[in-house]
Amino acid sequence: MIHLYDIALSVAACARSGTRADVAWMLSPTVSDEALVVTPGGGRIGRLAGGAFDGLLADLAARHLSTGRIVTHSVTEVESVVCHLPVGSAVQFLLVPAEQFPSQTWALLLDHTPVVIVTSCSGDVVTDIQVNAAEADSGRANVTVEQEVITTVLVPTPRMVIAGMGPIAEALAAQAALLKWKVVVEARPDAVAGLAATLSPVDAVVVMGHDVETSSGCLMAALSSAAGYVGALGSLAMQQSRADWLAYRDVVDVSRVRGPAGLDIGAVTPEEIAVAICAEAIALI
Repeated sequence: MIHLYDIALSVAACARSGTRADVAWMLSPTVSDEALVVTPGGGRIGRLAGGAFDGLLADLAARHLSTGRIVTHSVTEVESVVCHLPVGSAVQFLLVPAEQFPSQTWALLLDHTPVVIVTSCSGDVVTDIQVNAAEADSGRANVTVEQEVITTVLVPTPRMVIAGMGPIAEALAAQAALLKWKVVVEARPDAVAGLAATLSPVDAVVVMGHDVETSSGCLMAALSSAAGYVGALGSLAMQQSRADWLAYRDVVDVSRVRGPAGLDIGAVTPEEIAVAICAEAIALI
């Protein structure tokens, strides 16, 4: 699934190049931060409700309206099969040109900041949009409608990056998925170093692996980010080797690294270790 937070970089790039982009998200009956971006020529990034309504929204975007619209639609039989909503039920979306958003919008989303989007409307026409940072404990994504003002609260889904492979990595990925976190697992730590460097305070990274060079490089990238949880697994000798590798590159403050990762609950099996790591991450994020 592609979320509003995920499309921020693409939309910001469109804005810088002067390329039009229309952003859509669902208001009802299901509220989430899933998003669809439509670019000229019918290009699409993301999808909504399994893609059931993407054609409808793309057709409207192709009209290149100067202001956003509230789109209300009745689910057809074909759409019902895809989105699993009853035939004839009402669905509602906002479709807004990216240029109608305040300029700070994409920076806030790129930083994975909880945001409040206040959309003022006249009928089904969007007349104004205000986007501001929300309280960190804003809960889940939600939408409220009061007269002609739609308030959308977006809260980023935590990401867990697992750099390494093996039974613990597999158990950790399964445990994080149960928490409905977005999980990225990569056997080669150096392959996710770039991603680790972009993590936000609601994200976690766990570095494992037997190669000092690649695992330490990923750890250095994670420490350069704002990641809320940085964990490391490995023997005491491996932990010291990584610390030496980092120190040689002038990274001497490793106080953020939880190593060995996980709360001390006497965990032995991969599943128990995964629970201990996720519990520690929850406590810190």
